[in-house]
Amino acid sequence: MARLAAIVGDRASAAPGVRADHGRSEAYHAARSPDVVVFPETTAEVQAIVNLCRELDLPLVPFGAGTSLEGNAAALHGGVCLDMGRMNQVLEIHAEDMDVRVQPGITRKQLNAQLRDTGLFFPIDPGADASIGGMTSTRASGTMAVRYGTMKDNVLALEVVLADGRAIRTARRAKKSAAGYDLTRLFVGAEGTLGVITEITLKLHPQPEAISSAVCAFPDLKAAVDTAIGVIQSGVPVARIELLDAVMMRGMNLHSRLGLPEVPHLFFEFHGSSAYVAEQAETAQAIAADNGGQGFQWAVTPEERTRLWHARDNTLYAGLALRPGAKAMITDVCVPISRLADCLVDTAADLVECGLVAPVVGHVGDGNFHLLVLIDPQDPEELARAKAFNERLVRRAIALDGTCTGEHGIGMGKMDFLALELGEAVDAMRLLKGALDPHGILNPGKIFKPHPPTQGSAP
Repeated sequence: MARLAAIVGDRASAAPGVRADHGRSEAYHAARSPDVVVFPETTAEVQAIVNLCRELDLPLVPFGAGTSLEGNAAALHGGVCLDMGRMNQVLEIHAEDMDVRVQPGITRKQLNAQLRDTGLFFPIDPGADASIGGMTSTRASGTMAVRYGTMKDNVLALEVVLADGRAIRTARRAKKSAAGYDLTRLFVGAEGTLGVITEITLKLHPQPEAISSAVCAFPDLKAAVDTAIGVIQSGVPVARIELLDAVMMRGMNLHSRLGLPEVPHLFFEFHGSSAYVAEQAETAQAIAADNGGQGFQWAVTPEERTRLWHARDNTLYAGLALRPGAKAMITDVCVPISRLADCLVDTAADLVECGLVAPVVGHVGDGNFHLLVLIDPQDPEELARAKAFNERLVRRAIALDGTCTGEHGIGMGKMDFLALELGEAVDAMRLLKGALDPHGILNPGKIFKPHPPTQGSAP
């Protein structure tokens, strides 16, 4: 603590409340608090803290907004939590090049507020007001990924402090490059296990001239998914296309008082010129009608759209409204869109068979969906059933050539599934981890488990 004080003054705390706040997240996993929390303000301070942790062999866990869902920032081995919230500045805006350089602690809403007068915006929306550094570290995406891509598509360059204390830049601002290894993509999604991100250069997009949103009810899940697939395959550049099942609609009516039928729904949003938005919407509406969609309701004014998407962003609380006092085991998978209906229908049948309540919400335009499995965390039998269901869900997705996580990351929650999905590629990840973090101080115990030591070798 004395040496940390020499680096950051009074911006280091071992107070129990501060430590507890940095051990919790939105995940169902047990909270795991660090021993000390540090609030750096510059890259130089981050370098000094990394060097100190390496010297003292202390774990170091970067922390953003605390909204992760797989225990990605839990301090499994105690140590130092590096809260990046004070590094929250927009450093440069290049409106003519449509890019921006920011510090990692700025949240997506703060960033877009500062971009409002430029005519540009940053579209990645994971629902929570997450930090840009956390979104980069977990390769986040969200509701508009079907049109604008995920974080890996929108991060142009990074400044990263490595475990040896060096600060490197992974790329320049050029929109493309063939110069050497793609180090930017290496750190996007690494969950703080390979380095500490201290600056991010992001691609920006023009604010659309016109935006229109709509909701449409369907008789069953398959009809809703077939509509989403039809819209994508027809080339409609829809900005958002979200699926909410009947259980989630019941929760949203309870929480947000939407007053919509409690059957599966699709939420749409269209971006572009006024004429183009109208054309997109007309095509989507026709495809929905062919699949039994009813009651295409439009939300055109900003107030109507805000109410609709605010309700969508609060699906966690809507789900919890179905069972007051419960905790949500939140999980996600992603499959090719042609297999999405099969995966969802089989999953719905599995839920009925195992007697669990789990509303579904999905970014169905890219085959990604989430479940909020509502459990009593004090009931070991129910928790065991939920974990068994989650394993069957993941195995089902992987069998359909999908992935165990579309956007939540591996963290501590899905390590056991990574080898099932990627096989020997996990050993290549271990080699990278060993090369960049030989002492294993950066967010240890995440993404994959280290190989157990062989007989006679050093631990």
